Amino acid sequence: MSYHNLKVVIKNRVALVAIDHPPANALNKSTLTELEAMLDSLEQDQQVKVIVLSGEGRFFVAGADIKEFTALSGDDAEAMAVAGQRVFNRIESYPKPIIAAINGACLGGGLELAMACHIRLAAAEAKLGLPELNLGIIPGYGGTQRLPRLVGRGKATQMILTSEMIGGDEAHRIGLVDAVYPLDQLLAEARQLAAAIADKSSVALRLALAAIQASTTETFEQGLAREAALFNEAFCSEDRKEGVAAFLEKRKPQFNDR
Repeated sequence: MSYHNLKVVIKNRVALVAIDHPPANALNKSTLTELEAMLDSLEQDQQVKVIVLSGEGRFFVAGADIKEFTALSGDDAEAMAVAGQRVFNRIESYPKPIIAAINGACLGGGLELAMACHIRLAAAEAKLGLPELNLGIIPGYGGTQRLPRLVGRGKATQMILTSEMIGGDEAHRIGLVDAVYPLDQLLAEARQLAAAIADKSSVALRLALAAIQASTTETFEQGLAREAALFNEAFCSEDRKEGVAAFLEKRKPQFNDR
């Protein structure tokens, strides 16, 4: 499948997806549409087990396309927010792991996109923030909901109300990203992490992600019940049999993703 604003390279069960919308990789309507199409395509691709999402050039995503705002009415703005939220919700609940490799400016919609990913790695040089209040608006793609869950309500409120931008090291310190690396090592580290994950059974990966997602959408008791049901599904898989046999035989499992 061809894209105008995305670059997709598949290698060793890992899809490397780079947002390529010069000059700042802004999330315009067409880029969001392509992201959704990419998710559809890669979900069905049996050769892809993990996705690494980054930005082409010096930016991850520097925000929404402000030029598109000038043509919006109030009702249009709400529809745009709902459409963006739909895509990012899809990422958060995606059945294959998505790793954000934040290589540069990650602002507004870019940070909202990164927060929807399952794992976030950042370059020390990256800049992260939700500066929407500088434009007289608020985050609309889930930023007011996901940021407090990651860094706490107080810090999230401070970042949103002041439009504060922080670097990769500070983002790691407060729990916004999971690891930070020098820029020239970031993608290699992301690929190495993706490769380690891709060695696992795709069945177990899908079920683990579903169980983890339940921790944010259901009560603790409901989450435990969901985990038990998913554990049972994993236990009945062919890959469970292979995994147990490999453990007993002291060898590396050869999963068939069934």
